[in-house]
Amino acid sequence: MESFCVYGRDEGGPFLLVSDHAGQAIPDTLGDLGVSAEERARHIGWDIGIDGVGQGLAEALPALLIEQVFSRLVIDCNRAPGHPTSIVRESDGTAVPGNQSLCAQQSSWREQAILHPYHERIRAELDARQARGQVTCLIALHSFTPVMRGYVRPWQAGILHNRDSRLAHIMLDLLRGEGLCVGDNEPYALTDTSDYTVPEHAERRGLPYIEIEIRQDLITSVAGQEEWVARLARLLPAAWRIFCETYGERS
Repeated sequence: MESFCVYGRDEGGPFLLVSDHAGQAIPDTLGDLGVSAEERARHIGWDIGIDGVGQGLAEALPALLIEQVFSRLVIDCNRAPGHPTSIVRESDGTAVPGNQSLCAQQSSWREQAILHPYHERIRAELDARQARGQVTCLIALHSFTPVMRGYVRPWQAGILHNRDSRLAHIMLDLLRGEGLCVGDNEPYALTDTSDYTVPEHAERRGLPYIEIEIRQDLITSVAGQEEWVARLARLLPAAWRIFCETYGERS
């Protein structure tokens, strides 16, 4: 079983979609990591709802989507190799027995089997687009739990950015213009050390990007996913047009 799936189609548009936490699978050799199915279905195991949003958006734009199929409890594909939270021993109060006292060889196996193939697939796609002179904007898709450690999060979505905030600020304005409560680097801040996908694949190459977080209760249902697919399929091209006009980029 490969560590990623590819959906949608590339028709020459600027967007490449990636989703680090879309899946729930666990390699057979690891059993259930000692975590119940109920716990694995929580936000600690995957980004609830983002699989449906990502696949729907890939069809609607259209664009290519590369998404991770294994649970973040096995290894977090938005963390650099060896990062302290790459393989968690505990997540939001839930212990992960199968991740306790791993030796270097066991951790390395998860990196080689899951983390690296996923990122190599993204890297290969970006290399191919660059080779044919295709403009690329990376869109990283995530979702977040409505309540964390007792705090009820007010945002319906969040736009995350780090060294290049230009496109993020445009998208923030568009989303807020629709009456939505949207966090600016909330509920998480994108940094060189907390994240891996955007710094590695977008910022290292100087590519424009947005990391989008959607609150999970809004996209648990198919109807909610379709609503956000329609919204993003409309606003992402609008944000890209504004970006190109403002900064003289080639659309």
